[in-house]
Amino acid sequence: MGNVFTRYIDRLRGSGDAAITLPPMDGALRPNNRIEEAELLVSTEAPDNLVLHDGKVLFSSGSSLRCLTADGQVEELDATDSTIEFLTSHPSGALAIGLGAGRIEIRGGPHDGKRLSALGQTPIVAPSAAVFVDADTLLICLASRQHAMGEWKRDLMTFGATGSVMKIDLRTEEAICIAQNLAFPSGVALKPDGGILVSESWKHRVLSIAEDGKITPVLDELPGYPSRLVPGAGNDIWMCVFAPRTQLIEFVLRENEYRKRMIAEIDPEYWLAPSLHYPNSYLEPMQGGGLKQLGELKPWAPSRSIGLVVRLDGEGTPWESLHSRADGRRHGVTSCLPTDEGLVIASKGGDAIVRAIT
Repeated sequence: MGNVFTRYIDRLRGSGDAAITLPPMDGALRPNNRIEEAELLVSTEAPDNLVLHDGKVLFSSGSSLRCLTADGQVEELDATDSTIEFLTSHPSGALAIGLGAGRIEIRGGPHDGKRLSALGQTPIVAPSAAVFVDADTLLICLASRQHAMGEWKRDLMTFGATGSVMKIDLRTEEAICIAQNLAFPSGVALKPDGGILVSESWKHRVLSIAEDGKITPVLDELPGYPSRLVPGAGNDIWMCVFAPRTQLIEFVLRENEYRKRMIAEIDPEYWLAPSLHYPNSYLEPMQGGGLKQLGELKPWAPSRSIGLVVRLDGEGTPWESLHSRADGRRHGVTSCLPTDEGLVIASKGGDAIVRAIT
């Protein structure tokens, strides 16, 4: 009863979950142009899932598995039957591939050729991220049980919270649920103390899950939607933020009648929802004089897309960030890879792979 009364008061006052105020991008998240000004390595369609495997930088583009060569060329390695949603590698030579068709494949290593269409009793609908604990054990984020990864906007707009984190023994295929009822978990990384970090996109936070199963938020109220978590030097973690939060989108999420009609009547590409790319169509919901004046982007114009990567320390505290701002083109950063030469960043919305000095 208390929760019902609290929600009523929140809606009445515009406070709590009913508030549309957003945390500012300040301090370590202060905007800059480091992604926009970074060195272009290659232009390629919708690059994602950067991973170092057998000394090579691999990435995906739709259903294609590709390699970025040392001379800046793209080599086609394989084509799958559906979109590649995640890649993760292990020193044993194993490469795990999550496919949008609802399947996980293992190539190379001690479990070469293994295919999984379910994790225990849990069907694979939206495989979003994974990491090897060892050569025989895989941690996997399943973002949703209702919507495929390509329907992520629908999952957000329908308040999806059916995601889970699973641990699978590749020898026996025994699966253990580490966490469930999460709002689109889309990034996972191992902690030195044996726990794991998971990004929960729709709740704009990063969770720490201890070995005993205790879940603790370590980073909350982010100004964007976090996705992949990638280990860096020492205990650092690189966190990709694929889109910004805006007051307009927060408002739409609270206007149920408008939101339901939008979902029913409009193509998802043109919803008032986060986007991976800069506006490029006259059908965009925000355009023209609402965004620009005399060809210049208004400083107060709401943007549905940005490029953002954040470096976290071992405690999950941000201390450095790289941006492609609202007037840039390298938006929708879903993946990155630290290397000796710098941070390689995949701008899925900007069709580019770049390298920034950190």
